[in-house]
Amino acid sequence: MLAADAVAVRAPRLSWFKSGLFWRTFLMLGLLTALSMGSWIAMINSVQRGPQVKQTAELVISVVTITRAALTHSAPDLRTELLFELATSEGIRIFSVLPTDDIEPPPASPLMPEIEALVKEKLDKDTRFSGRVNGISGFWVSFKIDGDEYWLMLERERLSGLSGVQWLGWAGVVGVLSLIGAALLSSLINLPLARLTAAARAIAQGKRPAPLPEKGAQEIIEANRSFNQMVEDLQQVETDRALILAGISHDLRTPLTRMQLEVEMAQLSLEAREGMQSDIAQMDAIIGQFLDYAKPTEASSFVPVDISELLFDVARATERIPSMRVRTDIEPGVTVMGNETDLRRVFNNIVENARRYGATPGASYTEIDIACHARSVGGVKRAVIELEDHGPGVPAAQIEQLLKPFTRLDTARGQANGAGLGLAIVERVVLRHNATLNVRNREGGGLHIELGMAVV
Repeated sequence: MLAADAVAVRAPRLSWFKSGLFWRTFLMLGLLTALSMGSWIAMINSVQRGPQVKQTAELVISVVTITRAALTHSAPDLRTELLFELATSEGIRIFSVLPTDDIEPPPASPLMPEIEALVKEKLDKDTRFSGRVNGISGFWVSFKIDGDEYWLMLERERLSGLSGVQWLGWAGVVGVLSLIGAALLSSLINLPLARLTAAARAIAQGKRPAPLPEKGAQEIIEANRSFNQMVEDLQQVETDRALILAGISHDLRTPLTRMQLEVEMAQLSLEAREGMQSDIAQMDAIIGQFLDYAKPTEASSFVPVDISELLFDVARATERIPSMRVRTDIEPGVTVMGNETDLRRVFNNIVENARRYGATPGASYTEIDIACHARSVGGVKRAVIELEDHGPGVPAAQIEQLLKPFTRLDTARGQANGAGLGLAIVERVVLRHNATLNVRNREGGGLHIELGMAVV
Protein backbone atom coordinates (compact mmCIF):
# COMPACT_ATOMS: atom_id res chain seq x y z
CA MET A 1 0.00 0.00 0.00
CA LEU A 2 1.64 3.25 -1.10
CA ALA A 3 1.78 6.23 1.24
CA ALA A 4 -0.43 9.24 0.59
CA ASP A 5 2.48 11.19 -0.84
CA ALA A 6 3.38 8.53 -3.42
CA VAL A 7 3.57 9.40 -7.07
CA ALA A 8 3.36 6.70 -9.73
CA VAL A 9 4.40 6.89 -13.34
CA ARG A 10 3.07 3.82 -15.11
CA ALA A 11 3.63 2.56 -18.60
CA PRO A 12 0.55 2.42 -20.87
CA ARG A 13 -1.46 -0.81 -20.77
CA LEU A 14 -1.18 -3.19 -23.69
CA SER A 15 -4.85 -4.20 -23.92
CA TRP A 16 -6.24 -1.99 -26.68
CA PHE A 17 -9.84 -3.05 -26.14
CA LYS A 18 -9.90 -1.83 -22.53
CA SER A 19 -10.36 1.70 -23.82
CA GLY A 20 -14.01 0.71 -24.29
CA LEU A 21 -14.53 1.84 -27.89
CA PHE A 22 -14.89 -1.72 -29.21
CA TRP A 23 -17.38 -2.64 -26.49
CA ARG A 24 -19.30 0.62 -26.89
CA THR A 25 -19.71 -0.04 -30.60
CA PHE A 26 -20.59 -3.68 -30.00
CA LEU A 27 -23.18 -2.87 -27.32
CA MET A 28 -24.75 -0.11 -29.41
CA LEU A 29 -25.09 -2.45 -32.39
CA GLY A 30 -26.42 -5.20 -30.12
CA LEU A 31 -28.97 -2.82 -28.57
CA LEU A 32 -30.05 -1.63 -32.01
CA THR A 33 -30.45 -5.26 -33.13
CA ALA A 34 -32.49 -6.12 -30.03
CA LEU A 35 -34.78 -3.13 -30.50
CA SER A 36 -35.23 -3.99 -34.19
CA MET A 37 -36.08 -7.61 -33.36
CA GLY A 38 -38.51 -6.54 -30.66
CA SER A 39 -40.25 -4.12 -33.02
CA TRP A 40 -40.36 -6.76 -35.75
CA ILE A 41 -41.90 -9.40 -33.45
CA ALA A 42 -44.45 -6.91 -32.13
CA MET A 43 -45.39 -5.91 -35.68
CA ILE A 44 -45.73 -9.54 -36.81
CA ASN A 45 -47.93 -10.36 -33.82
CA SER A 46 -50.10 -7.31 -34.45
CA VAL A 47 -50.53 -8.06 -38.17
CA GLN A 48 -50.93 -11.82 -37.66
CA ARG A 49 -53.42 -11.63 -34.78
CA GLY A 50 -56.60 -11.00 -36.82
CA PRO A 51 -55.96 -13.58 -39.58
CA GLN A 52 -54.89 -16.21 -37.04
CA VAL A 53 -58.05 -15.74 -34.97
CA LYS A 54 -60.26 -15.93 -38.06
CA GLN A 55 -58.43 -18.96 -39.49
CA THR A 56 -58.64 -20.92 -36.22
CA ALA A 57 -62.30 -20.09 -35.68
CA GLU A 58 -63.23 -21.07 -39.26
CA LEU A 59 -61.36 -24.38 -38.87
CA VAL A 60 -63.26 -25.21 -35.66
CA ILE A 61 -66.59 -24.19 -37.22
CA SER A 62 -65.94 -26.27 -40.36
CA VAL A 63 -64.89 -29.37 -38.41
CA VAL A 64 -67.87 -29.16 -36.05
CA THR A 65 -70.35 -28.52 -38.87
CA ILE A 66 -69.05 -31.32 -41.10
CA THR A 67 -68.80 -33.78 -38.20
CA ARG A 68 -72.33 -33.01 -37.00
CA ALA A 69 -73.70 -33.37 -40.53
CA ALA A 70 -71.87 -36.66 -41.05
CA LEU A 71 -73.18 -38.09 -37.81
CA THR A 72 -76.71 -36.82 -38.45
CA HIS A 73 -77.02 -38.29 -41.94
CA SER A 74 -75.11 -41.54 -41.44
CA ALA A 75 -76.84 -44.83 -40.80
CA PRO A 76 -76.86 -45.84 -37.10
CA ASP A 77 -74.98 -49.10 -37.79
CA LEU A 78 -72.20 -47.15 -39.57
CA ARG A 79 -71.63 -44.46 -36.91
CA THR A 80 -69.13 -46.54 -34.95
CA GLU A 81 -67.05 -47.08 -38.08
CA LEU A 82 -67.36 -43.37 -38.92
CA LEU A 83 -66.15 -42.30 -35.45
CA PHE A 84 -63.19 -44.67 -35.73
CA GLU A 85 -62.29 -43.23 -39.15
CA LEU A 86 -62.48 -39.67 -37.83
CA ALA A 87 -60.22 -40.51 -34.88
CA THR A 88 -57.56 -42.35 -36.88
CA SER A 89 -57.50 -40.25 -40.07
CA GLU A 90 -58.41 -36.74 -38.92
CA GLY A 91 -57.55 -36.80 -35.22
CA ILE A 92 -61.17 -35.96 -34.35
CA ARG A 93 -62.75 -37.69 -31.39
CA ILE A 94 -66.43 -37.55 -30.39
CA PHE A 95 -67.65 -38.15 -26.81
CA SER A 96 -70.99 -37.76 -25.18
CA VAL A 97 -71.26 -34.99 -22.59
CA LEU A 98 -71.87 -36.52 -19.16
CA PRO A 99 -72.78 -34.75 -15.93
CA THR A 100 -69.76 -36.34 -14.26
CA ASP A 101 -67.24 -34.93 -16.76
CA ASP A 102 -64.23 -33.19 -15.18
CA ILE A 103 -63.98 -30.06 -17.29
CA GLU A 104 -61.06 -27.62 -17.15
CA PRO A 105 -61.15 -24.19 -18.85
CA PRO A 106 -59.15 -23.64 -22.03
CA PRO A 107 -55.58 -22.41 -21.58
CA ALA A 108 -55.18 -18.68 -21.12
CA SER A 109 -54.35 -17.15 -24.47
CA PRO A 110 -54.75 -13.62 -25.86
CA LEU A 111 -56.49 -15.10 -28.91
CA MET A 112 -58.89 -17.47 -27.13
CA PRO A 113 -61.63 -14.96 -26.22
CA GLU A 114 -61.88 -13.78 -29.83
CA ILE A 115 -61.92 -17.38 -31.17
CA GLU A 116 -64.72 -18.31 -28.74
CA ALA A 117 -66.78 -15.27 -29.76
CA LEU A 118 -66.54 -16.10 -33.49
CA VAL A 119 -67.36 -19.81 -32.96
CA LYS A 120 -70.38 -19.06 -30.75
CA GLU A 121 -71.60 -16.52 -33.30
CA LYS A 122 -71.60 -19.16 -36.09
CA LEU A 123 -72.59 -22.29 -34.13
CA ASP A 124 -74.45 -21.79 -30.88
CA LYS A 125 -74.18 -19.31 -28.04
CA ASP A 126 -74.21 -22.24 -25.60
CA THR A 127 -71.10 -23.80 -27.15
CA ARG A 128 -68.57 -24.68 -24.48
CA PHE A 129 -64.75 -24.88 -24.69
CA SER A 130 -62.23 -26.77 -22.63
CA GLY A 131 -58.54 -27.55 -22.57
CA ARG A 132 -58.86 -30.83 -20.67
CA VAL A 133 -61.82 -33.15 -20.12
CA ASN A 134 -61.49 -36.14 -17.80
CA GLY A 135 -57.73 -35.74 -17.82
CA ILE A 136 -57.41 -35.82 -21.65
CA SER A 137 -55.72 -32.74 -23.11
CA GLY A 138 -56.81 -31.24 -26.40
CA PHE A 139 -59.00 -28.57 -27.94
CA TRP A 140 -62.52 -29.46 -26.76
CA VAL A 141 -65.66 -27.86 -28.16
CA SER A 142 -69.28 -28.94 -27.56
CA PHE A 143 -72.13 -29.26 -30.08
CA LYS A 144 -75.68 -30.63 -30.05
CA ILE A 145 -77.56 -33.14 -32.23
CA ASP A 146 -81.31 -33.42 -31.63
CA GLY A 147 -80.97 -32.20 -28.06
CA ASP A 148 -78.06 -34.51 -27.19
CA GLU A 149 -74.76 -32.75 -26.37
CA TYR A 150 -71.38 -34.09 -27.52
CA TRP A 151 -67.74 -33.20 -27.10
CA LEU A 152 -65.56 -32.84 -30.20
CA MET A 153 -61.84 -33.00 -29.45
CA LEU A 154 -59.17 -31.74 -31.85
CA GLU A 155 -55.44 -32.22 -31.39
CA ARG A 156 -53.88 -28.90 -30.40
CA GLU A 157 -51.16 -29.20 -33.02
CA ARG A 158 -53.78 -28.64 -35.75
CA LEU A 159 -54.76 -25.27 -34.29
CA SER A 160 -51.63 -23.78 -32.75
CA GLY A 161 -49.14 -21.69 -34.63
CA LEU A 162 -45.67 -20.96 -33.30
CA SER A 163 -45.57 -21.32 -29.53
CA GLY A 164 -43.85 -18.90 -27.17
CA VAL A 165 -40.93 -21.32 -26.78
CA GLN A 166 -40.57 -21.58 -30.57
CA TRP A 167 -40.69 -17.81 -30.92
CA LEU A 168 -38.03 -17.55 -28.17
CA GLY A 169 -35.88 -20.16 -29.91
CA TRP A 170 -36.00 -18.42 -33.27
CA ALA A 171 -35.39 -15.06 -31.60
CA GLY A 172 -32.40 -16.54 -29.76
CA VAL A 173 -30.87 -17.90 -32.98
CA VAL A 174 -31.36 -14.60 -34.77
CA GLY A 175 -30.02 -12.73 -31.72
CA VAL A 176 -26.83 -14.81 -31.54
CA LEU A 177 -26.20 -14.40 -35.28
CA SER A 178 -26.83 -10.65 -34.95
CA LEU A 179 -24.38 -10.36 -32.04
CA ILE A 180 -21.71 -12.26 -34.00
CA GLY A 181 -22.29 -9.88 -36.90
CA ALA A 182 -22.11 -6.90 -34.51
CA ALA A 183 -18.78 -8.17 -33.11
CA LEU A 184 -17.32 -8.58 -36.60
CA LEU A 185 -18.62 -5.18 -37.68
CA SER A 186 -17.23 -3.54 -34.52
CA SER A 187 -13.84 -5.16 -35.14
CA LEU A 188 -13.76 -3.94 -38.73
CA ILE A 189 -14.78 -0.42 -37.69
CA ASN A 190 -12.20 -0.26 -34.88
CA LEU A 191 -9.36 -2.02 -36.71
CA PRO A 192 -7.88 1.18 -38.24
CA LEU A 193 -8.05 2.92 -34.86
CA ALA A 194 -6.47 -0.10 -33.15
CA ARG A 195 -3.60 -0.01 -35.66
CA LEU A 196 -3.16 3.71 -35.09
CA THR A 197 -3.16 3.21 -31.30
CA ALA A 198 -0.59 0.42 -31.51
CA ALA A 199 1.63 2.54 -33.76
CA ALA A 200 1.38 5.54 -31.41
CA ARG A 201 2.24 3.29 -28.45
CA ALA A 202 5.26 1.97 -30.33
CA ILE A 203 6.49 5.53 -30.88
CA ALA A 204 6.02 6.28 -27.16
CA GLN A 205 8.22 3.23 -26.39
CA GLY A 206 10.97 4.49 -28.68
CA LYS A 207 10.21 2.08 -31.53
CA ARG A 208 9.59 2.88 -35.18
CA PRO A 209 6.29 1.28 -36.26
CA ALA A 210 5.62 -0.15 -39.70
CA PRO A 211 3.80 2.28 -42.04
CA LEU A 212 0.02 2.16 -41.66
CA PRO A 213 -1.88 0.89 -44.74
CA GLU A 214 -3.26 3.78 -46.78
CA LYS A 215 -6.48 2.10 -47.90
CA GLY A 216 -10.12 1.97 -46.92
CA ALA A 217 -12.42 4.93 -46.35
CA GLN A 218 -11.16 8.35 -47.38
CA GLU A 219 -10.96 9.55 -43.76
CA ILE A 220 -8.88 6.49 -42.80
CA ILE A 221 -6.56 7.01 -45.77
CA GLU A 222 -5.96 10.66 -44.85
CA ALA A 223 -5.40 9.88 -41.14
CA ASN A 224 -2.94 7.04 -41.86
CA ARG A 225 -1.13 9.11 -44.49
CA SER A 226 -0.74 12.00 -42.04
CA PHE A 227 0.46 9.62 -39.32
CA ASN A 228 3.02 8.01 -41.64
CA GLN A 229 4.30 11.45 -42.59
CA MET A 230 4.55 12.38 -38.91
CA VAL A 231 6.61 9.24 -38.23
CA GLU A 232 8.99 10.18 -41.07
CA ASP A 233 9.29 13.73 -39.72
CA LEU A 234 10.01 12.45 -36.19
CA GLN A 235 12.67 10.12 -37.54
CA GLN A 236 14.28 13.01 -39.35
CA VAL A 237 14.16 15.08 -36.16
CA GLU A 238 15.86 12.25 -34.25
CA THR A 239 18.56 12.05 -36.91
CA ASP A 240 19.13 15.80 -36.84
CA ARG A 241 19.20 15.79 -33.04
CA ALA A 242 21.85 13.06 -33.00
CA LEU A 243 24.03 15.19 -35.28
CA ILE A 244 23.46 18.28 -33.13
CA LEU A 245 24.30 16.38 -29.95
CA ALA A 246 27.50 15.07 -31.48
CA GLY A 247 28.41 18.62 -32.49
CA ILE A 248 27.60 20.02 -29.04
CA SER A 249 29.69 17.34 -27.35
CA HIS A 250 32.68 18.17 -29.56
CA ASP A 251 32.32 21.96 -29.77
CA LEU A 252 31.82 22.50 -26.02
CA ARG A 253 34.12 19.91 -24.55
CA THR A 254 37.05 20.83 -26.79
CA PRO A 255 37.38 24.39 -25.37
CA LEU A 256 36.79 23.00 -21.88
CA THR A 257 39.76 20.69 -22.37
CA ARG A 258 41.86 23.66 -23.52
CA MET A 259 40.76 25.65 -20.47
CA GLN A 260 41.71 22.73 -18.22
CA LEU A 261 45.16 22.64 -19.85
CA GLU A 262 45.60 26.40 -19.53
CA VAL A 263 44.66 26.27 -15.85
CA GLU A 264 47.29 23.58 -15.27
CA MET A 265 49.96 25.67 -16.98
CA ALA A 266 48.96 29.02 -15.54
CA GLN A 267 50.78 30.49 -12.57
CA LEU A 268 47.85 30.41 -10.17
CA SER A 269 47.52 29.87 -6.49
CA LEU A 270 46.43 26.40 -5.37
CA GLU A 271 43.08 27.73 -4.20
CA ALA A 272 42.37 29.51 -7.50
CA ARG A 273 43.48 26.50 -9.56
CA GLU A 274 41.26 24.10 -7.62
CA GLY A 275 38.29 26.47 -7.90
CA MET A 276 38.63 26.81 -11.67
CA GLN A 277 39.11 23.06 -12.09
CA SER A 278 35.96 22.46 -10.05
CA ASP A 279 34.00 24.88 -12.23
CA ILE A 280 35.25 23.20 -15.42
CA ALA A 281 34.39 19.75 -14.06
CA GLN A 282 30.92 20.99 -13.12
CA MET A 283 30.38 22.42 -16.63
CA ASP A 284 31.49 19.11 -18.16
CA ALA A 285 29.11 17.18 -15.88
CA ILE A 286 26.19 19.46 -16.80
CA ILE A 287 26.90 18.97 -20.51
CA GLY A 288 26.94 15.20 -19.88
CA GLN A 289 23.56 15.42 -18.16
CA PHE A 290 22.09 17.37 -21.07
CA LEU A 291 23.36 14.76 -23.51
CA ASP A 292 22.07 11.88 -21.39
CA TYR A 293 18.60 13.46 -21.13
CA ALA A 294 18.37 14.18 -24.85
CA LYS A 295 19.77 10.83 -25.97
CA PRO A 296 16.98 8.48 -27.17
CA THR A 297 16.76 4.91 -25.91
CA GLU A 298 16.30 2.69 -28.96
CA ALA A 299 14.14 -0.37 -28.35
CA SER A 300 16.19 -2.19 -30.99
CA SER A 301 19.14 -2.07 -28.59
CA PHE A 302 17.31 -4.06 -25.89
CA VAL A 303 18.92 -7.36 -24.92
CA PRO A 304 18.47 -9.70 -21.94
CA VAL A 305 20.18 -8.00 -18.98
CA ASP A 306 21.04 -9.72 -15.69
CA ILE A 307 19.65 -6.93 -13.53
CA SER A 308 20.84 -8.67 -10.36
CA GLU A 309 24.48 -8.66 -11.49
CA LEU A 310 24.13 -5.07 -12.69
CA LEU A 311 22.87 -3.98 -9.24
CA PHE A 312 25.72 -5.87 -7.55
CA ASP A 313 28.17 -3.89 -9.75
CA VAL A 314 26.46 -0.61 -8.82
CA ALA A 315 26.59 -1.56 -5.11
CA ARG A 316 30.30 -2.43 -5.30
CA ALA A 317 31.09 0.85 -7.06
CA THR A 318 29.05 2.77 -4.49
CA GLU A 319 30.88 1.13 -1.58
CA ARG A 320 34.15 2.52 -2.95
CA ILE A 321 32.89 6.06 -2.32
CA PRO A 322 34.12 7.03 1.16
CA SER A 323 30.90 8.84 2.15
CA MET A 324 28.56 5.97 1.17
CA ARG A 325 27.28 2.96 3.11
CA VAL A 326 25.40 0.26 1.14
CA ARG A 327 23.09 -2.58 2.22
CA THR A 328 21.91 -5.06 -0.40
CA ASP A 329 19.06 -7.59 -0.64
CA ILE A 330 19.36 -8.75 -4.24
CA GLU A 331 17.88 -11.98 -5.56
CA PRO A 332 20.38 -13.50 -8.01
CA GLY A 333 19.56 -14.41 -11.61
CA VAL A 334 16.78 -11.86 -12.28
CA THR A 335 16.85 -11.01 -16.01
CA VAL A 336 14.99 -8.28 -17.90
CA MET A 337 14.97 -6.88 -21.43
CA GLY A 338 16.66 -3.51 -21.75
CA ASN A 339 19.66 -1.41 -22.64
CA GLU A 340 22.35 -2.19 -20.07
CA THR A 341 24.12 1.15 -20.43
CA ASP A 342 20.94 3.15 -19.92
CA LEU A 343 19.84 1.01 -16.96
CA ARG A 344 23.25 1.44 -15.33
CA ARG A 345 22.87 5.20 -15.83
CA VAL A 346 19.47 5.05 -14.11
CA PHE A 347 20.87 3.36 -10.99
CA ASN A 348 23.98 5.58 -10.92
CA ASN A 349 21.77 8.68 -11.10
CA ILE A 350 19.65 7.45 -8.19
CA VAL A 351 22.76 6.69 -6.14
CA GLU A 352 24.25 10.09 -7.00
CA ASN A 353 21.00 11.79 -6.08
CA ALA A 354 21.11 10.01 -2.70
CA ARG A 355 24.79 10.97 -2.18
CA ARG A 356 24.08 14.63 -2.82
CA TYR A 357 20.78 15.04 -1.01
CA GLY A 358 20.21 12.00 1.22
CA ALA A 359 22.93 12.12 3.84
CA THR A 360 21.86 10.42 7.08
CA PRO A 361 21.00 13.10 9.67
CA GLY A 362 23.68 13.36 12.37
CA ALA A 363 26.18 11.31 10.33
CA SER A 364 28.96 12.14 7.89
CA TYR A 365 27.90 9.49 5.41
CA THR A 366 24.92 8.46 3.29
CA GLU A 367 23.18 5.13 3.79
CA ILE A 368 21.48 3.52 0.81
CA ASP A 369 19.60 0.22 0.56
CA ILE A 370 19.43 -1.67 -2.75
CA ALA A 371 16.96 -4.56 -3.19
CA CYS A 372 15.76 -6.62 -6.14
CA HIS A 373 13.24 -9.49 -6.21
CA ALA A 374 11.18 -11.30 -8.84
CA ARG A 375 7.50 -11.16 -7.88
CA SER A 376 4.22 -12.17 -9.48
CA VAL A 377 2.14 -9.01 -10.07
CA GLY A 378 -1.30 -9.59 -11.59
CA GLY A 379 -0.26 -13.01 -12.86
CA VAL A 380 2.84 -11.56 -14.59
CA LYS A 381 6.33 -12.10 -13.16
CA ARG A 382 8.09 -8.76 -12.71
CA ALA A 383 11.40 -7.60 -11.30
CA VAL A 384 10.81 -5.18 -8.42
CA ILE A 385 13.89 -3.00 -7.81
CA GLU A 386 14.00 -0.75 -4.74
CA LEU A 387 16.57 1.90 -3.83
CA GLU A 388 16.16 4.08 -0.74
CA ASP A 389 18.27 6.43 1.34
CA HIS A 390 17.98 7.40 5.02
CA GLY A 391 18.14 11.17 4.53
CA PRO A 392 15.66 13.94 5.33
CA GLY A 393 13.27 13.00 2.53
CA VAL A 394 11.22 15.41 0.44
CA PRO A 395 8.10 17.41 1.37
CA ALA A 396 5.07 15.42 0.27
CA ALA A 397 3.70 18.26 -1.86
CA GLN A 398 6.97 18.47 -3.83
CA ILE A 399 7.60 14.80 -4.65
CA GLU A 400 5.99 15.10 -8.08
CA GLN A 401 8.35 17.97 -8.95
CA LEU A 402 11.36 15.65 -8.55
CA LEU A 403 10.75 13.99 -11.91
CA LYS A 404 10.51 17.22 -13.88
CA PRO A 405 13.58 18.41 -15.84
CA PHE A 406 15.77 21.18 -14.41
CA THR A 407 14.22 20.82 -10.94
CA ARG A 408 16.29 20.83 -7.77
CA LEU A 409 14.54 20.96 -4.41
CA ASP A 410 17.47 22.65 -2.72
CA THR A 411 15.44 24.00 0.17
CA ALA A 412 14.36 20.51 1.08
CA ARG A 413 17.50 18.45 0.45
CA GLY A 414 20.42 20.77 0.68
CA GLN A 415 22.32 22.78 -1.91
CA ALA A 416 24.36 20.92 -4.51
CA ASN A 417 25.67 21.34 -8.01
CA GLY A 418 23.90 19.95 -11.08
CA ALA A 419 21.35 20.78 -13.74
CA GLY A 420 18.42 19.03 -12.05
CA LEU A 421 18.18 16.28 -14.67
CA GLY A 422 19.15 13.21 -12.61
CA LEU A 423 15.68 11.84 -11.80
CA ALA A 424 14.23 13.26 -15.03
CA ILE A 425 16.69 11.03 -16.89
CA VAL A 426 15.60 8.11 -14.68
CA GLU A 427 11.93 8.64 -15.57
CA ARG A 428 12.67 9.06 -19.27
CA VAL A 429 14.69 5.83 -19.50
CA VAL A 430 12.19 3.87 -17.37
CA LEU A 431 9.27 4.86 -19.59
CA ARG A 432 11.22 3.92 -22.72
CA HIS A 433 11.71 0.47 -21.15
CA ASN A 434 7.94 0.14 -20.68
CA ALA A 435 8.55 -0.15 -16.93
CA THR A 436 6.94 1.46 -13.87
CA LEU A 437 8.42 4.05 -11.53
CA ASN A 438 7.12 4.81 -8.02
CA VAL A 439 8.63 7.57 -5.88
CA ARG A 440 7.66 8.13 -2.26
CA ASN A 441 9.07 9.04 1.12
CA ARG A 442 10.52 6.20 3.14
CA GLU A 443 9.04 5.40 6.51
CA GLY A 444 11.53 6.70 9.04
CA GLY A 445 12.97 9.30 6.66
CA GLY A 446 14.55 9.28 3.24
CA LEU A 447 13.44 8.79 -0.36
CA HIS A 448 12.19 5.42 -1.68
CA ILE A 449 12.36 4.73 -5.43
CA GLU A 450 10.81 1.55 -6.86
CA LEU A 451 11.10 0.25 -10.43
CA GLY A 452 9.07 -2.57 -11.94
CA MET A 453 10.12 -4.43 -15.11
CA ALA A 454 8.93 -7.57 -16.85
CA VAL A 455 11.10 -10.62 -16.24
CA VAL A 456 12.28 -12.69 -19.22
